[in-house]
Formats: sequence, C-alpha cells, structure tokens
Amino acid sequence: MPLVAALLSSCTVVRQGEVGVRRRFGQVDKQVVYAGAKVFNPLISTIIKVPTTTQNLEIRSNLPSKEGLTVGSEISILYRVQGAEVPNMLENVGLQYADVLLLPVFRSAAADVCARYYAKDMHSAERAAIERAIREQMSVTLEKRGFVIENVLLKNIVLPGGLAKAIEDKLEAEQDAQRMEFLKQRETKDAERRVIEAEGQQRIAIVRAEGERQAAVLRAQGQAEAMRIEADAVRTTNRLISQGLTKEVLRYKGIEAFRELSKSQNTKTIISGGDTPILNTLAQ
Repeated sequence: MPLVAALLSSCTVVRQGEVGVRRRFGQVDKQVVYAGAKVFNPLISTIIKVPTTTQNLEIRSNLPSKEGLTVGSEISILYRVQGAEVPNMLENVGLQYADVLLLPVFRSAAADVCARYYAKDMHSAERAAIERAIREQMSVTLEKRGFVIENVLLKNIVLPGGLAKAIEDKLEAEQDAQRMEFLKQRETKDAERRVIEAEGQQRIAIVRAEGERQAAVLRAQGQAEAMRIEADAVRTTNRLISQGLTKEVLRYKGIEAFRELSKSQNTKTIISGGDTPILNTLAQ
C-alpha cells in the first residue's frame, strides 16, 4: 500500500511571488497554498500556480480624442493579483484573466477618459492626468475582482499627421517667441545696467567735484588763516620791538654800527645827523 500511495502521489513547488490553488475533481479549493513543496494526487487533483508579483501587460491601442481624432499609443498596464482572491478569480474568470477581464476594462476606461481630452493633451503635460484617470476608473471595477492596478503608462503617442505638424509648428513658434522674449529681456537688462553705470559715474563725478571744491575751500581757508596768524605774529613782534627801542638804545646801536664800520679796510666817510659822532676813517 505505501508503494501504491507513493506511485499515485506527485509533488510540486510553489515559489515565492506566487500562490497555489488545489483543484480536486474540477472543484477549486478555497484554501490558498503558499510557498513551499506541496504533495498532491495527480489522478484526482492538481495545483494551479498564479503569480502575485507585479505584471506588465503591454498592448497597442487607438485612443479617441475629444475632437474625434484617433491617437495611436503603446500602453503598459502594471498590475498584480491579490493572493487571497486567487480562488475566486480562477472560479469566476480563469487563467486567461488578462484577455477576458483586464483588456476589456482598460479599453472601456481609456475610451471614456480620452474622449474628454484633446489629442494634443495626450502629447503634453496632461498625459499624466489621463493615465491617472484611466487607472482610477479601472480600479473601481477590478479591485473587487482581486486585481490591483498599480499604474497605466501611455507610451509612444502617435498623433495624426496634420495635427503633429501643427503641434510642432506651434512649439517651434513658442520657442521662437520665448527666445525673442529672452533676448528682449537681456537687452532691457543691459540697457538698465548701462543707465545704472552712467548714473553711478555721474554720481561719482559729482561727489569728486564736491570733494575737490570743499578741499579748495579748506585750502583757501587754511592759507587765509596762516596769513592772518603770520600778520598777527609780525605785528606782535614789531610791537614788542618798538616797545624796547628807546632813544638810549638806538644811540647805543648806532655807535656799535659805526664801530663795526670803522673796522673795515676800505676808505669811507660817514656823516651822521648830529646825534652820533662823525667818523672819518682812511685806509691805512
């Protein structure tokens, strides 16, 4: 009997990042099998393994726009399956859940959301808002079915030829306008800088001239003060000298002067006014 049981048994390994569900006689077991080695009887049962890690579903789709145009796009739908909901998902949807459930829900949500936006919005900063709106609308339907929609990414947007050319022309015109505005602002700033420099030079010249004027005034005042002091000193000196020059002093100074002249070797005749002696000295 043990040998028969061994021959009638089989083993499988449920890896991390996936869950297993046992199916007996076509009935799905509600109990989820987690990571590890699992033994089952292949004659009456099997273990279905479903990944619970993030999956990337890539599709190509034509998206409608508000003005009735068709916009081509490559889309990535990032999703994962909730492990506890796998038995219900297998029972109600099956393993082909991507084609049976995810794609139809995406196409419905994308058509509903994109029809509210213009085609050019899918090629601009509005793309993020469109992606978010599609993801939220898909989540309303799919979360209760055991799926978590992590993100919806619109890639490689292909606009209609005429619209693409018009957008390119508009972008080029906007860039030219921005370039001209930049040049205008730069020229304005250069002109303002030159005006500020001229005003600065003018202020410097005014300050320099005012400084030179004040210096000249100070020099003139200093010179006038010096002359006044010198004149006062001369007057004071003369006054002091005048006060000390009596008749006796002057007479004495005259005699000394004649005496010094008499010592000269040259012949001379000096006639005084009568207050001093008369000297008649001949050279020896």
